Amino acid sequence: MKVWAIANQKGGVGKTTTAVSLAGLLSEKGSRCLLVDADPHGSLSVYFGNDPDTMQGGLYQLFHQDGNYSSDVTKEQVVSTQFDCIDVLPASTSMAALDRQMGTKPGMGLVFGKALKCLDDYYDYVLIDCPPQLGILMVNALAVCDQLLVPVQTEFLALKGLERMVHTLHMIMQSRNTVLNYTVIPTLYDRRTKASRGALEVLQEQYEDNLWPSVIPVDTQFREASRQGIPLSLLSPKTRGVEAYTNLLAHLLGESESLNQVVASR
Repeated sequence: MKVWAIANQKGGVGKTTTAVSLAGLLSEKGSRCLLVDADPHGSLSVYFGNDPDTMQGGLYQLFHQDGNYSSDVTKEQVVSTQFDCIDVLPASTSMAALDRQMGTKPGMGLVFGKALKCLDDYYDYVLIDCPPQLGILMVNALAVCDQLLVPVQTEFLALKGLERMVHTLHMIMQSRNTVLNYTVIPTLYDRRTKASRGALEVLQEQYEDNLWPSVIPVDTQFREASRQGIPLSLLSPKTRGVEAYTNLLAHLLGESESLNQVVASR
């Protein structure tokens, strides 16, 4: 089972869209995917019809298991979706209080790792949609993931969030005494605007070694897919956004599909 965390210490950069889009594409390949909503705002949960304000179980409940992370107990917190290969571990707004409630309790940074280990036989991929602030939830995600994906809106204010995210990542790597691979993903790119082009140039200059060599363009079809609660690749597979995420997934999987079409669209 591969675990990918999608994180940035700035909101509105496309984290949830990235998680849902990649899960949709992986499910089409026959991979079993678990989407973990680690953001108390619960956008990922809402996408698939779950209400964080009324959610009684889900991810929050795993922090109250007192070490009981059997596969049956953990699987009880998972919610099925209408898509055969996609399940959700939903968020609740109660998660916003976790740092205050349990931030100093020993072992709280390892909850995700213990819980997900119990689900290893159920899923091929776990995608964690992280909150935009450093805390117990993001620490858990970074501690358990094999790969970190950092969506960055191509505008200058978002670059500051990327700086904070990379700084946080280096702190986590020091505590783990290991190297965590991360990929910076330029999102919401609009080649018509000077701001987008300029921000992309900064990313290319400062993050060349970790930058995905293409972009996720602005595509209004993502909004319609969100409204219907369907990954865009399953709703409108011929859109620009789906083409971009298809190339991103090929890049992450080390497949040989060419990126030329998307690169040329900049």
